[in-house]
Amino acid sequence: MQNWVPTRWLPTLWILSGEWRAHPVRMGLAVLAIAVGVALGFAVHMVNSAALASFGRAVASVQGRADVAVRARSAAGLDEGLYPKLARLPAVQAISPVVELTASWGKLARPGSSAKGGRFTLIGLDPLRAISVTPGLVGLSRAGQSGVGSRPAWQGDAVWLSPALQRATGLQPGDAFTFTAAGRQARFNVMGRLAAAGDDAQIAVIDISEAQSRFGQMGRLHRLDLKLADGAGARAALQAVLPADAVLATPEAEASRADALSRAYRVNLGMLALVALLTGGFLVWSAQALSVARRRPQFALLSVLGLPRAGLVRQLLAEGLLLGLAGAVLGVVLGYGLATLVVEQFGGDLGGGYFSRTQARLGFDVPAALLFGGLGLATALAGSVSPALAAARTAPAQALKGLGDAPDPAKAPRAWPSLALLAAGGLAALGPPIFGLPLLGYAAMALLLAGGVALMPALARLLLAPLARRGATWLPLDLAVRRLWGVPQAAGLALSGIVASTALMVAMAVMVASFRQSVDDWLVAALPSDLYLHLEGAEAGGLDPQAQARLAAVPGLAHVQFQRVISVRIDPVRPAVAVMAQGGHSSVPLITETDAPTPAGTTRALISEPLAWLYGWRQGEVHELVIGGVPRRLFVAGTWRDYARQWGAIVVPLEDYRRFAGDATATEAAFDLKPGADARAVQEALQAALPVAVQGQAQFGRPAEMRAVALTIFDRSFAVTYALEAIAIIIGLIGVATSFSAQVLARMREFGMLRHVGVPRRQILQMLGLEGAGLGLIGALSGLSLGLVMALVLVRVVNPQSFHWTMDLALPWPLLAGLVAALVACAGGTAVVAGRRALGKRALLAVRADW
Repeated sequence: MQNWVPTRWLPTLWILSGEWRAHPVRMGLAVLAIAVGVALGFAVHMVNSAALASFGRAVASVQGRADVAVRARSAAGLDEGLYPKLARLPAVQAISPVVELTASWGKLARPGSSAKGGRFTLIGLDPLRAISVTPGLVGLSRAGQSGVGSRPAWQGDAVWLSPALQRATGLQPGDAFTFTAAGRQARFNVMGRLAAAGDDAQIAVIDISEAQSRFGQMGRLHRLDLKLADGAGARAALQAVLPADAVLATPEAEASRADALSRAYRVNLGMLALVALLTGGFLVWSAQALSVARRRPQFALLSVLGLPRAGLVRQLLAEGLLLGLAGAVLGVVLGYGLATLVVEQFGGDLGGGYFSRTQARLGFDVPAALLFGGLGLATALAGSVSPALAAARTAPAQALKGLGDAPDPAKAPRAWPSLALLAAGGLAALGPPIFGLPLLGYAAMALLLAGGVALMPALARLLLAPLARRGATWLPLDLAVRRLWGVPQAAGLALSGIVASTALMVAMAVMVASFRQSVDDWLVAALPSDLYLHLEGAEAGGLDPQAQARLAAVPGLAHVQFQRVISVRIDPVRPAVAVMAQGGHSSVPLITETDAPTPAGTTRALISEPLAWLYGWRQGEVHELVIGGVPRRLFVAGTWRDYARQWGAIVVPLEDYRRFAGDATATEAAFDLKPGADARAVQEALQAALPVAVQGQAQFGRPAEMRAVALTIFDRSFAVTYALEAIAIIIGLIGVATSFSAQVLARMREFGMLRHVGVPRRQILQMLGLEGAGLGLIGALSGLSLGLVMALVLVRVVNPQSFHWTMDLALPWPLLAGLVAALVACAGGTAVVAGRRALGKRALLAVRADW
């Protein structure tokens, strides 16, 4: 009898196929829940990997693949006297000086505009030097030649375009190309293409002398590309002679910086997808547990025929494994299709804004498919362990009489394992980030979810105890309360799917609502003026003093505040921080500010929350920042909230910046209008007063318009999160329906007994409706409470550790109330509908074995 099973899989497949035929909706839901989690995780990974690879190729194309590069810390550049100094070092085999500017063509407009234009990287180099260091940046003429040493090819107005920029502009060799850089406009002739630049980067290359003379960069360089004799020793020698305004940028550091730009965003999307997979695991557990409860007589018969308990456990685990396998395969297929659709329709950005200019190329990632498919298998298997062990513990004699699912009402469910999981989740939420990511925060969410679901039987018993002791005069209510109180394990099965899906829905809804409300409040505080001007792509130079004076003289203006924004690298392996030089009183939304006087020899500065998180700067401290090629001592006078610059920003007085950098230009302006002035007329006058060179870069906006655009971008950024939320709601409601339906159908013997003792059919249906509504209410309120705790972890732990900013908690009460009402109605309605099916003739015949 020990070899009762002739083959390992045939009986499993036979029994599972019978279960599928009997309950296709419930089993299909379990597979679909696993498939959704796998598909979302796999799709997010593939899209982000493709976008990141494209972004990395674009960065490498701009860098030209030199061994190392000496880069300026800011757009102000380096003194070109550093070039011969480095060229004389023995460790430097070849060196190529480069001017690198952000440039634009056409008209740059805000999202939603039909204006045609774009940004690109303008590179000025010496082809005779670059050919031996970065040959990929040396352009080809129409004849396919590099033109090195041939003046007609590298004449003063010659420009070479990368394939990506050529596609964007539609220009061909021989066409004229007019663009703006550093606040100046120039016209060049397209001579050919940068064949080695690839399809990812938008680059234009001109002669370095033209870049310096035409765009106000005389005596300045932005980077020096080097080919070294040997690695480590040469880099150390370079580092020793670099001035304060230069950093050594290695390929490894540039790759790390590119990865850091979006790592937190990518990890958060992946983790949210895995949370959806975890919810699927709870639904698998619920489906398996209900299936085991209904099939206990079958398993008892198999045990009597010789199937050992270990064989029964293997049988049920194999069923879970097959469910997981079906879900994993379906999830990988759906994930690849979803990733393909996203890349074709939206590119590789996924709404985050990090890869909006990349052309992602999708490929099937076999290791990732195996990883996410394996996670789906593991989740389904884990969801089957507890029901399998419970089935193996049931005595066959009791199960054959249908008594295997009747626990002792006097035995209270154990609560300490659940409380231990909840306590572990609370402790994990207090932990620091690991590798700069909130891994312990996500572990806390998983532990809280597991503990909350496991606590449901004990919680149901605790909440129903007063009603059970008091009793009820209305028979359907009394029966419903005593049933739920006496069989809390059954209540736990029904509640698990409700609590898991509700908690996930509530956590994401509260997090998104809190973030959105905080962003809206921040925009109101950060935009106090009537009209704003921003020059897009003007890092190297914007409005000169004469242009500023013309703008300030426009009729209808009461006050004008100019601002200069530059990017400065503090750490070579991290993205640059924004230095915002503001005139007059600072208009940033402060969190804290000190009244202490500014120490002598320092400049008063305000830092954003992300900068304080990333670099450890604190209020009252003094730190150095290179401005104008010299380290300047900054006194941190306060911290302000900033959702626009994830990698940090510093506000300094405009007068101090101009004194330090010798730069009198401005890139932004805020305008306060006189009472009664027509905002549209003033905006048109300001547009006309702008220099022609920067009119294509100018973006005007009023606070209401800018808020609307910002919130539209916010909603697009969280489109994936909204999709996860909608999927969780749909799966949760279907899970509630199938769980209650299965439980009601499994209680036909009980209903038959009640009919035999004289309980009318109508009262049994009322009892079922009350049971369903009561369980739905308990599950919804428990899921709501657990979801609020998980939302606190997201708001207070995950988001600050991921994006280095805080937010205020905001609760979307209408959405939460509607969710609770929908769950209660779904649970009660499903119980009544399933009860109508269960109260037919089969219920009366179900007790015939007891006659």
